[in-house]
Amino acid sequence: MNYMLRELGIWEIAVLATLREAPMHPYQMQRLLHDRHKDEILALKRGSLYHSIGRLERAGLIEALATTRDGRRPERTTYRLTPAGREALLNTLRKVVSTPRRESSEFMAAMAYLIHLTPEEGIARLEDRLRMLKRQIAQTDTLMTAVSAWVSRINLIETEYLLAMLRAERDWVAGLVRDLRESRLDWNLEKIYTEIKASTEAAGSTEE
Repeated sequence: MNYMLRELGIWEIAVLATLREAPMHPYQMQRLLHDRHKDEILALKRGSLYHSIGRLERAGLIEALATTRDGRRPERTTYRLTPAGREALLNTLRKVVSTPRRESSEFMAAMAYLIHLTPEEGIARLEDRLRMLKRQIAQTDTLMTAVSAWVSRINLIETEYLLAMLRAERDWVAGLVRDLRESRLDWNLEKIYTEIKASTEAAGSTEE
């Protein structure tokens, strides 16, 4: 029995988009995504890919076309896109492209608790991050240069977006480090706790 998927994740989108080209089995999908560097940019994992295929098949968005075996290799099932799958793919892309959405960020959450480190350690850890960001930018830039020689820009826009986000984060972190080094931002956790306690006590006495 088919069931409706409430929302397509990036793995489901990748499967549907790949099958829109032609029917293929999971290994072919994975190989194609790897050859196009989509697995690197979209963080696609083999287990997640197979899980998504199962969800899409149960939802009637893809269907098994044939199951074959080559020698001693495991059986491979070839899937194809259904009309419902094509419509779901296009509708999801329209929604995701047009609607900004706040996405969870581990780094953003950590910034909310940066005061639990000392300013000195905050600087050191942020500088570590800055060095890693610079390496990621260099690696991504090299990938873009290499691949753009034989792939048009439209096929690389997700990498272009990633590079823009990495550069924006690099600039923001670098600015924060400068502010910390120049004492524009400073904190003392014990002092902050004392101020919070005093404020809470004052509010409590007012209520009484």
